[in-house]
Amino acid sequence: MLTGFLGSGKTTLLNRLLADGVNTAVVINEFGEMPIDQDLLASQDLPLTVLSGGCLCCKVKGALAPTLKNLWMAWDQAKDKPFERMIIETSGVASPEPILDTLLRERWLAGRYHLQHVITTLAIPSAAAQLDSFAEARAQVAWADTLLLTHADLSNADQHAALETRLQVLAPATPRQTATAGDFRTASLLTKEGPSLRRVPAGDPLPAHSFRSISLHLERAPPWQHLQTILHELLACHPQDLLRVKGVVYLAEQAEPMVIQAAGAQLYPPVPLVSRAADDGRGRLVFIVNGDPTALAKDLSSAFGLLLNPNAIKLH
Repeated sequence: MLTGFLGSGKTTLLNRLLADGVNTAVVINEFGEMPIDQDLLASQDLPLTVLSGGCLCCKVKGALAPTLKNLWMAWDQAKDKPFERMIIETSGVASPEPILDTLLRERWLAGRYHLQHVITTLAIPSAAAQLDSFAEARAQVAWADTLLLTHADLSNADQHAALETRLQVLAPATPRQTATAGDFRTASLLTKEGPSLRRVPAGDPLPAHSFRSISLHLERAPPWQHLQTILHELLACHPQDLLRVKGVVYLAEQAEPMVIQAAGAQLYPPVPLVSRAADDGRGRLVFIVNGDPTALAKDLSSAFGLLLNPNAIKLH
């Protein structure tokens, strides 16, 4: 299972794991109603299930067990086994506890699946603040078998020190690895010494969180400079509530679709995707918000203007 707060590099890690040649089934959980992450996978020729519109710790938790049962039954009935392992990538705002509860407490699943490893990603520049602010981020660290510290090349010594201080309290004995410019050892992430001694979570429900999402479709392809200006202004105007931006868009100066991502105040350079037959030429952006999304939705409508159709913005 791959966990980690918003923008910490889970999908990048997933792509690296999928490149090792092991036939893999993937279950991706996305908080927003409009799924994006499956488009970011380098390999599309694999058993893939997307659970969107909430996180596995609450709204779509009931969909996980049937999904895993269906995948196992398809594997069991196939002469040529379609996968040798399964990777679950959770939503960035999901606590691992209810997911582990499903995997370990559901007798049918526990008798057929073995939970090998829980890997949690943390983006060094923003991780300490996220751990201070969000119980979900702390739970992701507490339940990890291995921590992967990402974006080291974008961080400074103070941010390293702040995160180290928090981890000494939350997970002092958990092995961790630091990734610089995307460079890390995937084999060692999957190697774990000793038994897994896990406490099965209590049956009490998690307290309700205040995360919401806004999704929108871009009907026109803007120049990158224009889109960049809009996103920078939105991030500056909503420093506390706008936690994550991700999407696949078409730019006026690019033929292929581009991946757009931001976490916290950081907007990352766009990355090109390989064009695919299913591309419809419409840009898609998802904004994940902490708290009431009304003000951000109003600013989105004003900022994007003619790039949108009247029903392009949807709140969830």
